[in-house]
Amino acid sequence: MHESEEHTTSPALRASDTDRDQVEAQLQHHYAVGRLTLPELEERVVAAYEARTRGQLDALLRDLPSESQQPPSHTHVIDSRLLIVLLCVAPPAALIYWLICQRAARRGDSRPQAVEDARTRRPI
Repeated sequence: MHESEEHTTSPALRASDTDRDQVEAQLQHHYAVGRLTLPELEERVVAAYEARTRGQLDALLRDLPSESQQPPSHTHVIDSRLLIVLLCVAPPAALIYWLICQRAARRGDSRPQAVEDARTRRPI
């Protein structure tokens, strides 16, 4: 390992504003899913912005699961609000949306193929 690689992973390395913002976003996510109470969130966010090192930031997340430890979410759930709106406004579009979601669920995709294709398509 190079000296620069060791230096970047050192807990004593000074934290940047971006590091603090990322920790705040993670804390807000943990609050949103119910792992933190509002007072805990507020306390940890204040501590994150007062932290000087990455080690101090890591300590704020140490008792919370990381992204790799979190159980898989239900990725094949149809957005019922969107389906209801589509049913009211354009029933054929609602049917297409429902069919795409069903197909994605059977294939094991995290999102419908049509949505994924639209995001990866580049203008000509």
